[in-house]
Amino acid sequence: MFNKIQSKILSLLKRCTQREFYSRLDVKWTAAWVRGIFILWLWDLIFLNDPARLKLEQAFVNTISLALLVVLISSLLAWGTTLLLEFGRHIYKGAPFCAIDGIINLIRSLPQVLGILIGYVLLSRLLEYTTLSSFEAIIWIAFIISLFVFLDIADLMRERISFFKKSDFYDAMRVNGVPEAHIINYEILYKSSRIHIFNKLISVFGMTFFLLCSVDFIVSVGLASDVNLVNFPATLGSMLANIDSKQDILALGATLQNPFYITRIFFEHLQGVSVAFSLVFTLLSVFKISEGVAREYHL
Repeated sequence: MFNKIQSKILSLLKRCTQREFYSRLDVKWTAAWVRGIFILWLWDLIFLNDPARLKLEQAFVNTISLALLVVLISSLLAWGTTLLLEFGRHIYKGAPFCAIDGIINLIRSLPQVLGILIGYVLLSRLLEYTTLSSFEAIIWIAFIISLFVFLDIADLMRERISFFKKSDFYDAMRVNGVPEAHIINYEILYKSSRIHIFNKLISVFGMTFFLLCSVDFIVSVGLASDVNLVNFPATLGSMLANIDSKQDILALGATLQNPFYITRIFFEHLQGVSVAFSLVFTLLSVFKISEGVAREYHL
């Protein structure tokens, strides 16, 4: 087992040293995102005041952490739901299975932004009776978002299972006495679909990044007055709704009348520009990385 893992690590390191590896679109955009964010951080370190920079750093780390946590929780929920629907129709016949299917369809019918907003309202009600640390709030927010994005992963898993069930491969393994759970979990989902699932996880990361920032922005500007973000961790969305950031972004309009004003934007209005750049550049990079993975593996 150890030798097998060691050989895979050596193979991966060998691939990373090849020139062709760095010509891939996904690798190019991953490197470009890291360089871009690092250059932005250096610029902010030099020209942005310390309180604003520290708040921006915390918001960026919180947003990335939340998106990664949503990917992890969504993967587990999707895997569990897939197995439940695949085996549940044989175990929970009749009303129990219809109830499970009905709950899933109810979640599917809710618009994602609306569902997450409802979750924020419920979480704010919970905060009226208890106190949550920043880490606990991140866990709750990640779970709420996961409830409304995990079905995209579950649908892909079920599509892959359905595709292989129609082939002779599935029937042949069943005839040879291979357990159905092993076929679905290892042969189909891991061996034959892990690249498809990985690419979907990249898309879910980008979707979560967008939804999180959108909902936090909506809540912060007061469209959801029942929710108070004081007890919630800062994100790029809540920072974008900050009055300083909005004034900085609105200042970009001054460049239409005076193009030379753009030289002052990156010094006098750096907070809003940094937040907007982090949002747009991250979303663009995630899209290009996903596109690169799909192109590389012909998905």
